[in-house]
Amino acid sequence: MASLKDIKRKVGAVAKTKQITRAMNMVAASKFKSAQLKMENFRPYAGKFMDVLNSVALRVESMTHPLLTVRDPKKIRVICMTSDRGLCGGFNTNLIKATERFIREKGKEGKEIALISVGRKGRDYFRKKVNVIAQKVDLLSKFDMTLAVSIADEVITPFIKEEYDELYLIYNQFVNVSVQKPTVVRLFPLPSIGQDTEVESDKRLDYVYEPSDEVLLHKLLPMYVHVLVFRALLETSAGENGARMASMDNATSNCEELISTLTLKMNKARQAAITAELMDIVGGTEALSKG
Repeated sequence: MASLKDIKRKVGAVAKTKQITRAMNMVAASKFKSAQLKMENFRPYAGKFMDVLNSVALRVESMTHPLLTVRDPKKIRVICMTSDRGLCGGFNTNLIKATERFIREKGKEGKEIALISVGRKGRDYFRKKVNVIAQKVDLLSKFDMTLAVSIADEVITPFIKEEYDELYLIYNQFVNVSVQKPTVVRLFPLPSIGQDTEVESDKRLDYVYEPSDEVLLHKLLPMYVHVLVFRALLETSAGENGARMASMDNATSNCEELISTLTLKMNKARQAAITAELMDIVGGTEALSKG
């Protein structure tokens, strides 16, 4: 059995760990509320943007835009969005596994894969495994649309120049605090625009545009990419803080259970020490009375 002093030292160490995890839980909870609010406020905008884009596309008889060009996908690029910091449960692990699985499947098909890493954890993991051609780290703690535009613009021009054939975005879609779903989205070539048949044509809103539909569509398609990337960043931010909040809450509960277990063990050790001392006193007293 461990000595009483060792057990007391363990209890003190676990108590300090509990203070740290509780503080991290509170910080993550504060950041999560802000990130969740931004994400929920942006989702309606993204949906309405898609409605307007579809409405414009339906008015254009022939859509000829470089971002819609379909080529034989020999060269593929992947944007992987992870967090910059750890201690958030399986948030990064699940996403990295999904990315590895996707890269392995495409590799078996003979595709040439290049990775664009957003987040330090993904960069650190993949830099010796995959060709990482670009990285964005230490930017997710505070970002705005500028970051999404920067990421999108760095991939739009090479695609138009035919430096690669397909682009995929892999990120964690926020479901709730405990669940973040790894999601794979094809960005380039863009999915069919204006092919939505769920809404009858006579029930569609008739927007008035200026300039012409063709010019407006060519302006909106790159913006559509900006919106998709920014939404993924918001989902990643909310998911990271939610996962860290849940992880630190579990860690705090585990610390409390461990402290209870160690305290019980410490009490047993103290009682054993007291019993041993009493036995020594009794034994000494009996020896003196016999003498």
